[in-house]
Amino acid sequence: MSIPRPEYPRPQFVRTDWLCLNGTWQFEIDQGDSGLQRGLLERGLNAAITVPFCPESRLSGIDNHDFLNAVWYRRSVTIPDAWAGRRVLLHFQAVDYDATVWVNGVEVGRHRGGFSPFTCDLDGAAAPGEEAVITVRARDTSEHPQPRGKQARDYAPDGAIYVRTTGIWQPVWLEPVPDLALRRPRLTPDVAGGVIRLEQPLTGNTPGLRLRATLSDAGGEVARAECAADLDLAPRLDLPIPAARRRLWAAGDPHLYDVAIALLDGAGNVVDAASSYTALRAVSIDGKAIRLNGEVVFQRLVLDQGYYPDGIMTAPSDEALRRDIELSMAAGFNGARLHQKVFEERFLYHADRLGYLVWGEFGDWGCRARGQLGGAQQQPGPGYITEWLEVLERDYSHPCIVGWCPLNETFESLGDRITVLDDVTRGMFLATKAIDTTRPVLDTSGYAHRVPEADVYDSHDYSQDPEQLARNQAGLAEGNPYRNNAAGWGMSESAIKRLAGVLDWSIPYRGQPYFVSEFGGIWWNPELAAGEESWGYGGRPANIDEFYDRFDKLCAVLLDNPDMFGYCYTQLTDIYQEQNGIYKFDRSGKFDLSRLRAAQQRPAAIERLNEGLR
Repeated sequence: MSIPRPEYPRPQFVRTDWLCLNGTWQFEIDQGDSGLQRGLLERGLNAAITVPFCPESRLSGIDNHDFLNAVWYRRSVTIPDAWAGRRVLLHFQAVDYDATVWVNGVEVGRHRGGFSPFTCDLDGAAAPGEEAVITVRARDTSEHPQPRGKQARDYAPDGAIYVRTTGIWQPVWLEPVPDLALRRPRLTPDVAGGVIRLEQPLTGNTPGLRLRATLSDAGGEVARAECAADLDLAPRLDLPIPAARRRLWAAGDPHLYDVAIALLDGAGNVVDAASSYTALRAVSIDGKAIRLNGEVVFQRLVLDQGYYPDGIMTAPSDEALRRDIELSMAAGFNGARLHQKVFEERFLYHADRLGYLVWGEFGDWGCRARGQLGGAQQQPGPGYITEWLEVLERDYSHPCIVGWCPLNETFESLGDRITVLDDVTRGMFLATKAIDTTRPVLDTSGYAHRVPEADVYDSHDYSQDPEQLARNQAGLAEGNPYRNNAAGWGMSESAIKRLAGVLDWSIPYRGQPYFVSEFGGIWWNPELAAGEESWGYGGRPANIDEFYDRFDKLCAVLLDNPDMFGYCYTQLTDIYQEQNGIYKFDRSGKFDLSRLRAAQQRPAAIERLNEGLR
């Protein structure tokens, strides 16, 4: 039997030795979360599951859509003898939501957060040449206040909410490392200086330790540098690229440099080594424009939620991740807002190689602020910031990422008191800027903007009448752009004032770059079966020509606005009952892609945009 998802799971920090643990594991549902007391840690489990697919998915072999408050996994593996003399690390790319890990009955790690990776050191529990019995318990209750993204808190999917994911849903793997080892590097491009800056965290130092890095591309070695690594836990190197070898990474025209990193002892012997890659790519803000490498590039983004009929949040194959990017580009988009889910890192790897622009986002929809509109909601909390920091550390060095969006559609009206939502929104923004000063940050996508110094401002506008969309967005030219409030939910002004207290949910606009980060979502399913649940935004077009006309005119309104830097169309694929995608849920076609591309290629409008910002 072949191993599912066998590719290397961490493509920007690669070591030669590793062991994939995807495949068949023992499995048991622990509905009452009493398994530890009932001895599940000491005995075999009563079912089998295929990792890394969640038990709700068909690909897992379980296909159980009920609430799974706790689940257990168990697998035995013999650690290779060849790893003798090194520490063994057990990596989990993502486990939803609250995980505890034992090896040979010894607890080796615990982690909270369903979207970010974590690592367990097996020192004292299992060594090379020994058998390791790995046991994992994952808790994922429906009522616990936690970030879930688009996962249902009720039994069934409904509206824009989909099937839950519980437990392991990304690869599991083992890796040997020396006592003195490289940690994940941070690679920062400096386009103006023609330099790649390497910051290389280490697990420790010893006298005589040195760091060496080599930059290369298809033409061979480009740059090499070396520095002392015995005084600093994160030594830094500059890798200057000769002018003749400089090539920028751009949308649709990517150029990547390979990076070989080696940690050397005083005698010049290699202590640890890893490979990575990077690119020369700069993001800057010029008034209302976001420039890439100094040039205005209108960001034609699509909302990508990363769901699959058979794997739910886990792509069935590595090729499926790449294929989604290719499908988006074929429809005329040059990037995506990765919506309400932290995508598998392999997706970013393919985006890097295809020249595909990406806005990274956290899956915060599991908690909303407590507000008057819509009744009491579960409060966001400090765990948001903790998990988001882990995501930023993982993804910092990917060239495809051109912006960050920590939160989405935070619903709370402005008042005269500082709220939990205010604290969390500002905390998420500050955490992002502390980790990454090189990319713009949107404090929240749509609705409750709360951070005055946010780099970007936006709105969600699902008006299906192009003339109404144009009227909504016309105020941007005068510095008074469309801002979301409770009216977006179809309530009367009097009802809004009565329930929410105020119409406005956001602080004032301060002239930042602005885009409509959700629009469109045109409902189209001409093959709707009797009794099938189906929805999209607005009335369903009467025929395919009406769809094309609406799509063309909605895109034109935003493309023709010289004060916008981009847009994000909802969405790439249908997902269960939400049938407003460019493609069906199974990725089969719905439209003539040449017409969608043509609607998004308006040279006159884009040239006016460029001229207005020069």
